[in-house]
Amino acid sequence: MSEEQVKEVSPKLSKIIEAVEELTIIEMADLVKAMEEKFGVSAAVAVAAGGGAGADGGAEEKSDYTIMLTAAGDQKIQVIKVVREITGLGLKEAKDIVDGAPAEVKAGVPKEQAEEFKKKLSPTLVQL
Repeated sequence: MSEEQVKEVSPKLSKIIEAVEELTIIEMADLVKAMEEKFGVSAAVAVAAGGGAGADGGAEEKSDYTIMLTAAGDQKIQVIKVVREITGLGLKEAKDIVDGAPAEVKAGVPKEQAEEFKKKLSPTLVQL
C-alpha cells in the first residue's frame, strides 16, 4: 500500500498496516492463519473478478481463477523464480510483476492448477 493510500484510512488501520509491513513472509503467513482461525474465515480464495449468484440465491462455483500476487516479501528472488515458472515469462517481466505487487500473475486458470500455483508461491500472500 502506498503512503497516500495509508493516509486515506483511519489512524488505527494505518498503524496496523505499518506493523504488518515490518513482518517477514513467515510471520505474515502465521498472522493470516491465526486470523482465519480466530474469525472462522478463509483468505485462501477471494474472488478477483465478480462471481455471480444464481436466481435461487445459491453461489455458483467458479471454473476459472486469477492468480494475484499480493506481496513478495523477503523471499523476492524465490518468488520471481516461481512467477517465471508459472507464466513462462522472462526474468525482467517476472521481476516487474513481483515489484508491482499486488499484481495479476495469471488469469483463466483452472481450480486444480490454481491450487498448485498457490502452493508454489506460498508462503507469499496470494489470492485466487
